[in-house]
Amino acid sequence: MADGSFEIRGKKSFVTNGRQADSYVLSTVAVDPEADPNLFSCVLVNKGDEGLRWGSEWSGLGMRGNSSLGLELEKVTIAPHRLLGEQGDQLWYIFTVVAPYFLTAMSATYLGIAQAAFNEARQHLLSRNYTHSGQTLSQAPLLQHRLGTLWAKIERTRRLLYYAAQEGDAGNFDALPAILAAKAEVATCAVEVVNEAMTLSGGIAYRENGRFSVLLRDVRAAHIMSPTTDLLYTWLGRALLDQPILSD
Repeated sequence: MADGSFEIRGKKSFVTNGRQADSYVLSTVAVDPEADPNLFSCVLVNKGDEGLRWGSEWSGLGMRGNSSLGLELEKVTIAPHRLLGEQGDQLWYIFTVVAPYFLTAMSATYLGIAQAAFNEARQHLLSRNYTHSGQTLSQAPLLQHRLGTLWAKIERTRRLLYYAAQEGDAGNFDALPAILAAKAEVATCAVEVVNEAMTLSGGIAYRENGRFSVLLRDVRAAHIMSPTTDLLYTWLGRALLDQPILSD
């Protein structure tokens, strides 16, 4: 626009914290035919901006505290100072500013779910016993072995997450690959741990609306919560091979 402002139009299917947050970071691309279609920019949209039309409430499987709404933007005017960085800076901004915090926070959340499932399974093995012998499930060698493998799975994944966070805090060159790997590995770990913990806990774990029911619903989102696990591994491979992360 003549005064340097930007006019934003478009739609987005899922906006996390829709209607709840004061502002939102959106990815945009210029519609000018002369503009490079591969140059994306980040802009800040405030919830009070004219031209925002929120969609209906989305009821997800689990994730009851997540307000994810569709959003339509019709001629939303953005002042020049709400462009984050320079035009075309999205790649730098997302992977340098947003990703380290966003991915680390998600990783910690899903690792917490894995830990909660482990704790539930451990307590079950400690407290349940065979009526005919009086022995607890914790005394069965096979169950001991299977619980031990879960602990090891969680702890090695936790160390990767700690390493990624430390590298990010230090601003080291290897931070991005570690952060990408951490979220992907945590998703895999968390889903596997919850599934196995349910098996270890027997039929009681399958009670409707029980503790494991909540954990299972929540953890299933780990793989598809953007960036998805498949996408993260692809980005990781590209980074390790010195290829453009967002190439086709």
